[in-house]
Amino acid sequence: MTAVITDPIATLLSLVPAVGSARIVVGLVGLPGAGKSTQAKIWANKVNENAHANVMQTVGMDGFHYSLAELAQLPPPKNDRSRRGAPWTFDSRKLARKLEELHQQKLSGHYMNAYWPDFDHGVGDPVPNAIHIEPSVRLILVEGLYLLLRNPEWNLKNLFDHVWFLDENMETAMRRLVSRHCQSWGMTEAEANARIGVNDKLNAEIVDQTRGYAEALVSPIAIDIDTKKPAGSI
Repeated sequence: MTAVITDPIATLLSLVPAVGSARIVVGLVGLPGAGKSTQAKIWANKVNENAHANVMQTVGMDGFHYSLAELAQLPPPKNDRSRRGAPWTFDSRKLARKLEELHQQKLSGHYMNAYWPDFDHGVGDPVPNAIHIEPSVRLILVEGLYLLLRNPEWNLKNLFDHVWFLDENMETAMRRLVSRHCQSWGMTEAEANARIGVNDKLNAEIVDQTRGYAEALVSPIAIDIDTKKPAGSI
């Protein structure tokens, strides 16, 4: 039976490694619209507040989208921009290499500087090395949709110390996406539901099938989720 984490902040605090020990990398998977990035930021802020130091940082998968130019070079139907956000529209091999870098240490035992890509929603393309992960960071949480996929392109199983699944239900997540699409893109509710039906819901069903691979289900903290996050975010 999959474990259930009801206090993610306390659990994360217990995972912070001693200085000189290997970094701990935790994956957080959840449905689109589940609130992964919002939850992760709150958890990291609380962990750092309790530790009285910058020991934890959270990063996301958005920066591993193929650029629009790269997407256009994929064979049909994978080059369909309307399905952006599906597994094949991400560079999973680049993500794997970056995850490997997070564990690297100097011979002295100190952590290495690491850099992580971000995503420019105004342009619609990733921004390489936009996020700096300083050597003081000993616990890193990576949030994203497909960290638990099990296929040749996406088997990241050995690159995480722990992987959790944010236990939000499909109905709530899709309702949140409708609000996000309406506020971010000026869509009507009908237009937002139509877009979700041909893209986001399909992606959510893929993600939900990986729930059983998670080490633990984690209960979201009750907060007001920011529905103004740009559409297409994960």
